[in-house]
Amino acid sequence: MKKKVLAAFMSTVMLAGVLAGCGSSSSSSSSGSTGSAETTAAAETSAAAETAAAETTEAATTEAAADTGSGDFSGEDPQLTKDFHILSIWAEDNDNGVLINQICKDYQKVNPNFTYEYELVSSDDLRQKISTLAASNDLPDMFVYESGKPIVDLIDAGQITDIGALLKETGSSDYVTPAATSLLETLSGTDTIYDLPLGLNVEGFWYNKALFEQAGITKTPDTWDEFEEDLKTLKDAGIQPLSCGAADKWGATRLINAYTVRTMGADAMQKAADGDTNYTDDGYVAAAQKIQDWANAGYFGEGVNTVDMNTAGSMLMTGKAAIFYNGSWFTSNLNDTTANQAGPDGIGFFNVPVVDPSISPADSYSMNCGNILCLSQDKTDEATKWFVKYFVEHIGDVAMEMQGSVKGYTYTTEASDMSGYTQLVLDEIDKAKSAFTWYEATMNSEVSDAAQQNVQTLLSGEMSAQDYMQSIQDAKDMSDM
Repeated sequence: MKKKVLAAFMSTVMLAGVLAGCGSSSSSSSSGSTGSAETTAAAETSAAAETAAAETTEAATTEAAADTGSGDFSGEDPQLTKDFHILSIWAEDNDNGVLINQICKDYQKVNPNFTYEYELVSSDDLRQKISTLAASNDLPDMFVYESGKPIVDLIDAGQITDIGALLKETGSSDYVTPAATSLLETLSGTDTIYDLPLGLNVEGFWYNKALFEQAGITKTPDTWDEFEEDLKTLKDAGIQPLSCGAADKWGATRLINAYTVRTMGADAMQKAADGDTNYTDDGYVAAAQKIQDWANAGYFGEGVNTVDMNTAGSMLMTGKAAIFYNGSWFTSNLNDTTANQAGPDGIGFFNVPVVDPSISPADSYSMNCGNILCLSQDKTDEATKWFVKYFVEHIGDVAMEMQGSVKGYTYTTEASDMSGYTQLVLDEIDKAKSAFTWYEATMNSEVSDAAQQNVQTLLSGEMSAQDYMQSIQDAKDMSDM
């Protein structure tokens, strides 16, 4: 018999540990704006046309009622007409794009009057695209964006929907897990959520067990010193220690973040964003230097800046590299038997090794909700609410059934139905007692751009660690002016 599962993270991560560990982006408004985006145009009438105006008003009211529904979400879907525009960074046959499209197709069986347009934009162009659409007050009905700092401006401008209030209205709040809700609220610095998660992820190092065995490594590293010993052992054995995916840039900045947090604490990046410290302080520079040293030692192999994250993951699964930093969403790749040549138990996982447990303990994990979904405030109507209700109540099961992945929603499943990799992720999430965010989570767009655009020159040696961090500090100083 199937039972409702709130996932393993419900018992631990939803507690104060997550909130204590996550950097909270500041916002001038903690609540944003609420209310319907629907407007009613009142006809200008004269006394002579009073009767005609009354008839027109009555007809308009009847039509509006047919379009917007009753506001009661306890019964069957009223099958309201809706042409829904979705902006995404995933192709329809890739990653979360598969899930979004499946939900839309499934919902069309419930509401045949629902149609949707799925528009694709590259992840590199996403921020600029949203900025342009927001400036013209033409945001799509639903769009992919980045959680945390990037959505704060949209919240303050009243351009995106208070999803927490929407879910409460539709009776669907319980389908988004408390852990995901807490994390999203913390990242945006609000007391409600303005975005829907597309994952509740832990991040860390995936490793190829056969390559570890080939190099004579019998256990995963607990400390950073052990980690670096393993990297050298792998290199000496003729095995590429790490695949990075620096062509996508964020894979490289995640590594800098790992050492930053383990040596300076979970709030290190928030302190720099707040101006309490500088990005050029010794600890931040040391973290950038650490990654450059790895590149100089050949740990990333040849052409690190030409390898994207998909290729880097494939290198791990095909035995061309031993270790790959990524999040728990990588299980969708691991569960693909055609892609994962290591087999159903050939890849393992370990958390970022500890430098000083008094600064950052072993049960502190990098966590995020992935790229998220926002709703245009102006285009959120009754039909939108019915679709979102269906979305949150079904995507947990769709994600688990199609990809074996956890998305921050409740789901129904038998433990025996899960792959070993999915169970591994749930076990890791259950270990997390506190959390820290990724490198750019507390940065505004200008600072984030500097961090990502220059990380390739750091890896190639064209820019020193000091100059790399100076470029980030310069971007912050300019944006603060």
